[in-house]
Amino acid sequence: MWWFIGAMALGIVEVFTLDLTFAMLAGGAIAGGAAALLGAPLWLCIIIACVVAALLLFALRPYLLKSLRRKGELIETNTAALVGAAARALDVVTETSGRIKVSGEVWSARTEDDAPEILEGTEVTIVAIRGATAIVAPEKGE
Repeated sequence: MWWFIGAMALGIVEVFTLDLTFAMLAGGAIAGGAAALLGAPLWLCIIIACVVAALLLFALRPYLLKSLRRKGELIETNTAALVGAAARALDVVTETSGRIKVSGEVWSARTEDDAPEILEGTEVTIVAIRGATAIVAPEKGE
């Protein structure tokens, strides 16, 4: 019974990660549970669970990931979606301070290392997100 409870727990974790790793481990746990139901000793159940999980991870998971990505372009969300977005400097932006406005939100911003400061009102492009800080560069032509 513990094998199936573990498989359910791994399945719940998979729902939040969406990486297919925990789903493959859950498959191994189900195989171990099936072996236990058939009367296999614990050491054999563990070996079966590990072998099946490894096979799923290294044989099936790459194929499934490739297949999922082929279905459509991966849409970036959250902070990853902001990289490349246009913004406006609300303050002078330097390596140590500054703020920008992007999509109606105010973000703390910094320039890249050794980049010149960006003046207030300048149109900028977000080149990276580090924590809650946008790393920006002036838009081309500014």
